[in-house]
Amino acid sequence: MVATAVTASFIPVVPSPDSGKGKQTQLGGGSASLRGLQPRNGLCGGLQVKANAHAPPKVNDTVKVEDDLPSSSSLTPAPRTFINQLPDWSMLLAAITTAFLAAEKQWMMLDWKPRRPDMLVDPFGIGKIVEDGLVFRQNFSIRSYEIGADKTASIETMMNHLQETALNHVKTAGLLGDGFGSTPEMCKKNLIWVVTKMQVVVDRYPKWGDVVQVDTWVSASGKNGMRRDWLVRDAQTGEILTRASSVWVMMNKVTRKLSKIPEEVRGEIGTYFVDSAPVVEEDKRKLSKLDDSANFIRTGLSPRWSDLDVNQHVNNVKYIGWILESAPQPLLESHELCAMTLEYRRECGRNSVLDSLTDISGANVGSLADGGLFECKHLLRLEDGAEIVRGRTEWRSKSANNFGVLSQVSAEST
Repeated sequence: MVATAVTASFIPVVPSPDSGKGKQTQLGGGSASLRGLQPRNGLCGGLQVKANAHAPPKVNDTVKVEDDLPSSSSLTPAPRTFINQLPDWSMLLAAITTAFLAAEKQWMMLDWKPRRPDMLVDPFGIGKIVEDGLVFRQNFSIRSYEIGADKTASIETMMNHLQETALNHVKTAGLLGDGFGSTPEMCKKNLIWVVTKMQVVVDRYPKWGDVVQVDTWVSASGKNGMRRDWLVRDAQTGEILTRASSVWVMMNKVTRKLSKIPEEVRGEIGTYFVDSAPVVEEDKRKLSKLDDSANFIRTGLSPRWSDLDVNQHVNNVKYIGWILESAPQPLLESHELCAMTLEYRRECGRNSVLDSLTDISGANVGSLADGGLFECKHLLRLEDGAEIVRGRTEWRSKSANNFGVLSQVSAEST
């Protein structure tokens, strides 16, 4: 009985033309059939149904037409068409509608609305080209593993941001070949970029959770060099935090010797050069060489596998960490690095063992507590005396807020 009702609801039965001539339709007797389905007479006294699947009163095993309905003689059979022979699609349409509404809800959850001016746009993306296609800009968030005890970013963190923007600049401009920052023509000639000089001025270190905005661009430096500048700002306020300028030359990756810039390479990169002065005024003071008479010496430094870049030499940011290895602990606790000049003289390999030397100019460790500005000389050398990096750093007293943080950290540790 259930199957009959369900079948009738999905496949409506149109009465034949000669079924309504005042005659009674009897399913129990077997003269009329419902698409070949004939119920038995003996089931509950014979099941009588109309063609429209309603159950009228049962009288003498026949189906009677209700008095309030039009007589069968006045009914006109519906024409047989393809549409009225189809099953009821209401449930299928409901399922399709439900799926469409769910997809529409997910689509509306996407943030297509314009953001407020004070909200950051793509704070952690790869960056974009600005300033007529000559300046590359990228944002970085200062993370918990990039800060020190005073909750500010380390100088290594800042230098890593500078290097990352330089590589992404080349990549976004479509000049990145198979090498580490090398253009396609450089790759053909086995040439790579190496830094020879770096100048950095830090006005303020960002704190944990801050977002910094780094701009970088390139310019010509002499006949066979390229200068790259960086400007680091607070992404929210626009305050300038760090300025840096560097000089790069080409080296043959196979012979490890310096090379002139080929005309093919100059044609690739020349259109991106900006005619501007360095963002940091060049410090032309000569960097003096240190010897074993330096105030502080740290020996036995060696690179780890993770310190090598894809060009199989030590990343230049790692040298900064090695230079600070020989800086006195009281200086690191009471002062912060505010300026740095480095001259890279030789590359460092995987099996190298280095010494780090630091000399504080015109001061001793005991006078560091008095505050003020201090200058240090640095040398990073191989065990055999060959120079890797010469450097000069300037240090200023940390702010009172940083002192409070340091005191709190010391109290918690004890």
